Amino acid sequence: MTPADGAALRVRDVSKTFRAADGATVVALAGVSLDVAGGELVALVGPSGCGKSTLLRMVAGLDAPTRGALHVGSNPVTGPGADRGLMFQDPSLFPWLTVRRNVEAGLVAQGVLRQRRHEVDELLALTGLTAFAGAYPHQLSGGMAQRAALARALVTHPRVLLLDEPLGALDQFTRMRMQDELLRLWAARGTTMLLVTHDVDEAIYLSDRIVVLSPRPGRVDRVIDVGLPRPRRRTDAAFLALRSALLEALHLTGAG
Repeated sequence: MTPADGAALRVRDVSKTFRAADGATVVALAGVSLDVAGGELVALVGPSGCGKSTLLRMVAGLDAPTRGALHVGSNPVTGPGADRGLMFQDPSLFPWLTVRRNVEAGLVAQGVLRQRRHEVDELLALTGLTAFAGAYPHQLSGGMAQRAALARALVTHPRVLLLDEPLGALDQFTRMRMQDELLRLWAARGTTMLLVTHDVDEAIYLSDRIVVLSPRPGRVDRVIDVGLPRPRRRTDAAFLALRSALLEALHLTGAG
């Protein structure tokens, strides 16, 4: 399988304001600027309500900024596009389709399934789902469903993959195994990835850099270069030191 050509992502002075149900004006994001290099894996962390998912939706083209601009490569983001894939916490598989048909769905929509059917086979093998290609979503474990959703997101060769708490609903053991699956696929495909997570260990284990957003309105509070060699060990002293620093940045050390 030919690795995807991950695209650079640029976010420039992006703000997002919306009207709440009670009529109040809510500023979700204020002046966010961020650069993600092609093929880089960057995690967004911060308290609930700081605008992490809002930023992801704007990069996906599902929502528009109130101010500012977003670019994938040299192209401005003006709406959804095939150059971006999106994966949510809920795998959102079509329950009436088999695993294979779910993975094929994007290629069917693009009208290229006949020419690229072999890529479906390759992705099923890469995600360990070949034996379950004929199964339906209700017959899958949580981890297998997420692997199917990941294969579906990657089969269209997005240049940027947006991950909104994709492993948050899994038990801890399955989540750790899926983190390794995600890293393996990222290394194989070279796709740029932007990950929203509330899990500090996950952010350190997976990402090249961690962007810490402030409480609402979300601003870039700091950017932490992980700088740990891969593969990483969660028990290494350097990993634990970075974990302590990130918890400190998030004011989650438990010191009151």
